[in-house]
Amino acid sequence: MSRGSNTRSNRHQIIIIILTGTIGSLCVQGTLKGFDQTINLILDESHERVFSSSQGVEQVVLGLYIVRGDNVAVIGEIDEETDSTLDLGNIRAEPLNSVVH
Repeated sequence: MSRGSNTRSNRHQIIIIILTGTIGSLCVQGTLKGFDQTINLILDESHERVFSSSQGVEQVVLGLYIVRGDNVAVIGEIDEETDSTLDLGNIRAEPLNSVVH
């Protein structure tokens, strides 16, 4: 498969990414609109999922979000049907830790 056709077929997929940085890690979900060879990403209709061990998962609306490739740790495609059945208000989890080099 050529790179061009692969690029077009992957656009507009709902994805979730884990971003790492010195101040912590983020879990961001959105619609992939574009990317380049250094994994810089353009997400639309994005939101951050904030995890807490005492409260449910909070979703913070981000809108159009541009991610620098060197902050990306994990990228995965979301199954929208399964994701829509999750009761985020009842999910308890520790927040993601910072990455230590």
